[in-house]
Amino acid sequence: MYYEWHHIITFEETNLVGNVYYANHIRWQGSCREMFLRDHAPDVLEQLYKDLVMVTTRVSCEYFNELFAFDEVIVRMRAGAVTESRVTMLFDYFRKTVEGEELIARGEQQAACMLKKNGATVPTPVPKSLRDALNPYLSD
Repeated sequence: MYYEWHHIITFEETNLVGNVYYANHIRWQGSCREMFLRDHAPDVLEQLYKDLVMVTTRVSCEYFNELFAFDEVIVRMRAGAVTESRVTMLFDYFRKTVEGEELIARGEQQAACMLKKNGATVPTPVPKSLRDALNPYLSD
């Protein structure tokens, strides 16, 4: 099972050659993750406005093909692992085509949960609501 986020690419996201600038794939991971929180763990968003911090500790993307302006990209997110204070998410990027879908890239992102305390940040457990929301999306 995966969480799916759709995006139509604009000229703003392309470079001089006309293809999507590679860093946008990483930005889309963040957008997908944020929409997942909005849809499945909105209380975590409220905590982020207070004292919870989700620090990205690792991010990667492996590119298989290029995307261009007005391509529709589908980003599918699964939970790779959930530990005491960290979450690893796996991302598959597909271009929507007339024939179906084409795998464009694969990515991974790890985030650590931290709390702001007395001007410092300290590790904290993954909030229960986020852990529960991610459970059905754990990859095999």
